[in-house]
Order: sequence, then C-alpha cells, then structure tokens
Amino acid sequence: MTVQLLARVVCCSVLVLAPSYSLALAQDQEAASPITVSDGKTISMEYTLTLEDKKVLDTNVGGQPLDFTQGSHQIIPGLETALEGMKVGESKQVTVAPEQGYGPINPKAIQEVPIDKIPEEARKVGSRLQGKGPQGQMVSPIVTEVKEQVVMLDFNHPLAGKKLFFDVKILDIKAASTPEPKP
Repeated sequence: MTVQLLARVVCCSVLVLAPSYSLALAQDQEAASPITVSDGKTISMEYTLTLEDKKVLDTNVGGQPLDFTQGSHQIIPGLETALEGMKVGESKQVTVAPEQGYGPINPKAIQEVPIDKIPEEARKVGSRLQGKGPQGQMVSPIVTEVKEQVVMLDFNHPLAGKKLFFDVKILDIKAASTPEPKP
C-alpha cells in the first residue's frame, strides 16, 4: 500500500494529509494564545477602588493607566493574585479581604504620644501627621483622640481592616524584557 503525503505551510502551520486521516500541527504557541497577565510581565491597567459603602476612593479611568510588573509586589497581594491569567481588554470585579489588602487593624499600631510632641495645629481628631519611624521609614499616623496630656495616634494604613472592591480592566500586557548580556 502506498501512502501519499501532502505537506504545505499555511500561516506558520503545517498541515499533513493522508488517505484516511489528517493531522494539523499546532501553530506557534505565542501566536495561538493571547498573552496573559503572569509574573514578570508589565501590565497597564485601569481601575476604580470602592469600599463597602460604594464610595469611590480612587480611580484612574480616563486618566493615566497604572503600570506595574506582575509578581513584583508593587500592588496589594489580593489584587495581584486576581489579575493572574487575564487578557488585554478583559474586565473584572475583584473583592480583596483585609488580609490580602492592607492587613487587619493592628492594635499595637495605636500609640499614645505626649501632647507636647504634636504640633498645636495638629491636635485635633482626623489630623494626619508626617514623620519618620524608628528605621527611618516615612510614617503618616492619624490623630484619633486628643486627651489632656496625650494624643492617640493610629499608625495603621488608612485602609487596614477594610474590604476593598476593584473594577479593573487590562489595557496592555508587555512581555518581560530580557536584559542584554554584559560584555
């Protein structure tokens, strides 16, 4: 029995024909499947952040996209995990629990400070202060209570303990650039 094979190249695919069967070899994987959000890729994203009361806290819709490298911890963990596998043009609603966002409220991050250490104009509930922590990092505590001799400062992130709601849209995904070899 003679088997005749006809092979031809069509758009990066090889098609093989025989009398009783046909076999198509897969196209180049990169061309066959769209690029998705994965570690090392540069992502451009549009987002709106709200809390449970539906109040918009932040949005970049109609403005400059948020650009970040997936897997580099430039955004909160819960959002980074939820974006994995998304494609350009895809939208999603993401709910991030406090543990995967800015963490739960840490009672130890609420501290009493002598009132004379606080500028007079900042001695009111809701005032946000700027300073440096013990290791030189920037801190922004908020005044939560003013007493006769002390001021209560909350060093927790303002979104600590809160469930976060994101509406996201992937605008662009760029493959990680490979560093040029050193001479």
